[in-house]
Amino acid sequence: MSEVSHPADAARQLRRRHQQWLSALAGAARGQQRSAALAVCLSGALLVVQAGAIAWLIQGVLVEHRPVAQLGPVFGALALVLLLRSALGGLSQKAAGEVADAARLALREQVYRRLLGKGPLWLRRQRSGELGELLLAHGDAIEGYYAGFQPVRVEVMVVPLLIVAVVAWVDWTVALILLGTGPLVPVFMMLVGWGAEAAGREQLRELARMGGHFADRIKGLGLLRLYGRGEDELAGIAAAAEGVRMRTMKVLRIAFLSSTVLEFFASVSVAMVALYLGLSYLGMLSLHAMVPTLGTGVFCLLLAPEFYAPLRRLAAHYHDRANALAAASEVERLLEGGHAEEAATPAVPLCAPEPAQARAPLLVATSLVLRPMGASHDVLTDFSLDIEAGQRVALVGSSGSGKSTLLEALAGWLPPRGGRIVSREGMRVGYAGQRPYLFHGSIADNLRLADPGASDARLRAVAEAAQVMRFAGQLPQGLETVIGERGFGLSGGEARRIGLARLLLRDPDLLLLDEPTAFLDPQTEADLLRSLACFTRGRAVLMATHSAAAMQWADRVVRLQDGGRA
Repeated sequence: MSEVSHPADAARQLRRRHQQWLSALAGAARGQQRSAALAVCLSGALLVVQAGAIAWLIQGVLVEHRPVAQLGPVFGALALVLLLRSALGGLSQKAAGEVADAARLALREQVYRRLLGKGPLWLRRQRSGELGELLLAHGDAIEGYYAGFQPVRVEVMVVPLLIVAVVAWVDWTVALILLGTGPLVPVFMMLVGWGAEAAGREQLRELARMGGHFADRIKGLGLLRLYGRGEDELAGIAAAAEGVRMRTMKVLRIAFLSSTVLEFFASVSVAMVALYLGLSYLGMLSLHAMVPTLGTGVFCLLLAPEFYAPLRRLAAHYHDRANALAAASEVERLLEGGHAEEAATPAVPLCAPEPAQARAPLLVATSLVLRPMGASHDVLTDFSLDIEAGQRVALVGSSGSGKSTLLEALAGWLPPRGGRIVSREGMRVGYAGQRPYLFHGSIADNLRLADPGASDARLRAVAEAAQVMRFAGQLPQGLETVIGERGFGLSGGEARRIGLARLLLRDPDLLLLDEPTAFLDPQTEADLLRSLACFTRGRAVLMATHSAAAMQWADRVVRLQDGGRA
């Protein structure tokens, strides 16, 4: 009979595994870790000597009325202790910083090796911006763990116990007060630490999501401008930034709240020590045979705040630990990671012929001279073309004759070097190139780029018209299937069909199509041309093609000759 682990036990095991992983990252800097820990502990021991020297000076000057000249050696020792503590503090920070740098470098090397191990197929299915955050934000998130939390954790284990032992030697009552109130700090620290870790994990996840979203949009900036989605995407980025802000404020709120609570208990504890000593000096409280001397009271009052200081610092850096554990969890999640099937695609109905009507000029290009970006010579010279509303034009020519260049110019992507292009006022132009940019996300998400408010029925209609459902219907999640950046996971023909469906969803007046039937079998090509005839009724189509079927489908064929003229 198998045992089922409790969720709390599973969480503890997961946290322990993440802590071991974090510890292993700093394996190359063990010497610096030991140096930082030793410097912190020595500084704490010298703190006791410092408090003793100050208390002895106060007792000698104010109570015993000793000449100041006799106290010179004590003043010198006090000055030496202060210098040593300052040097040890600098040494501790330097060593801890080197540990943090080594751990951050080890993290990035480890992530890089694991990314290489995943291979290009896995990488192309991921969002590059989100993976980039593993080397940036997640690497920075572990810095405070090594530079702040770990040295303070060693300090908490040594310095408070040393202070309690010394205070107990001079006044056991004060030692009992410290021992009785000290555990309150770590208890509340653990309680708020769980919430801080969850909030930190959400913050890092939101940062990674925003990084991936922003990187995707930058890569597809031209496509977003083509579909007029610039303002909407700006709003989406603003919403993502607002999500990061809200989660960051949640982390800070937990941090400030926990710090306030811990400072309150530490202050109350110090006040209890001061109250005990004050009442003893006034003769209102007697727990000893003798009233503590002024030097003893000063010594205890100086060490009481220092007893809680490491605990308060640990509480402050406990959020660094939470952030590091959250980063470890996110690294594991991103590097370890992957509806009912759509119904069969119905046959595309035959489209009734378009009734005869007078056609008006939609676009007129006169004496164009075109040169692709970065090319050294023109591919089209003195080229003219007019397209009427509702007309289907096939643009034919050998490879390199300028078909794609002409479509880019008519779409407004390439300024002509000569001639002019005049279009009807208010005309909407849509362009579907040979390599449409597809974002990381579902097929439906990529289609809705043209119309975010499109209904599922409308989405399916354009997908069927562009023959997307021929392959999407075979996928486990249909149109909700997630594809990689630039359409990874799809063939060239499938990516083109998604780009065509996206264009149909936008419903432009003039469709510029670059080889939409390439890589299609004859039956799929015939179905695509038939559905295009239905979806483009009343709209003009200019299609660059090598296909004989597409030429027969067109109302008119324009041939480009080598040398740049029609």
